[in-house]
Amino acid sequence: MDNIAIQVTDVEKIYKLYDKPSDRLKEALGIGRGKHHTEHRALKGVNLTIRQGECVGIIGTNGSGKSTILKIITGVLNPTRGNVTVNGRISALLELGAGFNNEYNGIENIYLNGTMIGFTEKEIDEKLDSILEFADIGEYVYQPVKTYSSGMFVRLAFAVAINIDPEILIVDEALSVGDVFFQAKCYHKFEEFKEMGKTIVFVSHDLSSISKYCDRVVLLNQGTKLGEGSAKEMIDTYKQVLVGQYAAPEPEHDRLVDDEQLRNAAKGVKSETSKPEEEECLPAAQSGGMAENPELLEYGSKKAVITEYHITDDKGVITSAVLKGSRFTIYMKVHMAEDLHAPIFAFTIKNVRGTEITGTNTMFEKSFLEPVAAGEEYEVNFTQEMNLQGGEYLLSLGVTGYEEDDFTVYHRLYDVLNLTVISDKNTVGFYDMNSRIEVCKR
Repeated sequence: MDNIAIQVTDVEKIYKLYDKPSDRLKEALGIGRGKHHTEHRALKGVNLTIRQGECVGIIGTNGSGKSTILKIITGVLNPTRGNVTVNGRISALLELGAGFNNEYNGIENIYLNGTMIGFTEKEIDEKLDSILEFADIGEYVYQPVKTYSSGMFVRLAFAVAINIDPEILIVDEALSVGDVFFQAKCYHKFEEFKEMGKTIVFVSHDLSSISKYCDRVVLLNQGTKLGEGSAKEMIDTYKQVLVGQYAAPEPEHDRLVDDEQLRNAAKGVKSETSKPEEEECLPAAQSGGMAENPELLEYGSKKAVITEYHITDDKGVITSAVLKGSRFTIYMKVHMAEDLHAPIFAFTIKNVRGTEITGTNTMFEKSFLEPVAAGEEYEVNFTQEMNLQGGEYLLSLGVTGYEEDDFTVYHRLYDVLNLTVISDKNTVGFYDMNSRIEVCKR
């Protein structure tokens, strides 16, 4: 297709790992029998299509292959198997300053780096003023970069990469360099690239940025592509991976049965295929008459189970609509299936793009740090003032805890309820600081 910027087809990357340098030498010289290395598959048959003008995020745990696939796309590494096709000139923010010569001054490194990317001296001449203005390191630009502080170094490297006019921008955890003012400048430039219709591939652990900027997100884990889709969908799946609760999709016929059971559970209907003993210890969650999200994401060990939940307004009425400026309560009832050391009850409010806006838990609030016994039930109420801007939000609930220092999810319900905030006065951003204004004539 003409509009494809990057096509990755069945790409594998295998690294040879040696216990000691002499093993590498022995294998290179053919000394001894057999292999002197073990193989690490950093990427396992990854396929990826990125179209022109898309901003695609890649997320995953450390060691999932994110940086490896970016280096293959940019040509820093060659794939062991598979093919990569790139249509367009790339500027990569990978290892900032990796192509700099410490003995050269800033100006010389700008031309060196620009030439390595593939630009002519004339093209770099035209961009020099914008690079220097963006980096904002003053007269240090005429000093050898080995004399720079780490902050000055990354400012110059970022300025070179982002001000050379590429068709494709590759970003690997590079938008959080320098001080807060420089970071703001970086994000502003990033937004400019999006508005100009540039193709962007963005790797970050900052899930809020992934949610804000990316049209589509790819999730990698241990070299395998687990899926791709909307930022909200992939971030929710990534959170399952983080706590070891992700289950690979089952065959279609099995999944249809599970979906039917889930719908029945949401309605309080017992499935004929469910085991009685499981039904008794894992009661179905109920929303107290409120509309439940049919596509909610639910997982956990079920050592504790959220059985009921709802939102009430300042009059105690169960509702999904809350008036801005009023007090409201998030309620949930939790059944303890096992003895637990100190469960943590939590809620999170996200916007419709999946960005976490606010939330808290009983550990943060230091309100409940007690052991519980199997069979006990607890009612949890979070009461607070609604200062979010008017609009639509999603409520998530959870019960977690620590078992021998390991974080464990007992039960999570992502985006379980819709929350509508009604407002006749909105300010800038996500929430209202309730400013008091005085204007005095002198």
